[in-house]
Amino acid sequence: MQVKELMKQPYIVDKDISLFDAAKLMSEKEIGSLLFVQKGRALGIITESDLLKNFGKQAKISSITSKNIISISPEETIDGALKIMKDNKIKRLPVVDSKKNLIGIVSMTDIAANSDKLEGDFFFN
Repeated sequence: MQVKELMKQPYIVDKDISLFDAAKLMSEKEIGSLLFVQKGRALGIITESDLLKNFGKQAKISSITSKNIISISPEETIDGALKIMKDNKIKRLPVVDSKKNLIGIVSMTDIAANSDKLEGDFFFN
């Protein structure tokens, strides 16, 4: 199975929204991450974990987002996505096209929710 079969639309926000607003949005939408994008390219990602680490700070998300974004091609296999996640100790991968434009996001939760459709014991490799 390829990443493009499981990827979802990412939630894109302005880099200047507050941590409070980011947390509120993530809670309302029941999502685990937000991305900010410029000219189609993901420049930062903020996760639930980032918010927890910075709880109570009066800051904009741009001050705490992960800027060294690890991404994946939609053509990559789910096994490839899992290896990248494991090797980098991350739970989400922005999906980018050949021009590095953001087109989706895939998470460990998405993969686990579809584990019955995947071949092999992917959690036990």
